[in-house]
Amino acid sequence: MEDRRHHSRHATELQLEVYDLHTGNRLGRVVDLSLDGFMLFSEKPLATDTVWECRLVPADPVDGISEVRLGADCLWSRPGADGQHAWTGFHIIDLAEDQARALEAVLGRI
Repeated sequence: MEDRRHHSRHATELQLEVYDLHTGNRLGRVVDLSLDGFMLFSEKPLATDTVWECRLVPADPVDGISEVRLGADCLWSRPGADGQHAWTGFHIIDLAEDQARALEAVLGRI
């Protein structure tokens, strides 16, 4: 499969949880992240071809940043090997300028 990413993804040990902006429901934990997208490890698969407004929330604030708000398109979702979890890939499609700076700061810490 051709990799069309413009920015390299970075695996993270930083605990970064993702929540649905509207419902507050936890979607999962970020496994890798770039300026273009991210991959989640979640409790259940998410529907592909869906758009989400998300909050990326570090367990501990990064340089005073307690969350990053963005819009993301769910490109794919696959069940985990244990059948109880899932891996899900997102493309970031909406990121305000101030949120892009916040995301860059978070990326600088992973």
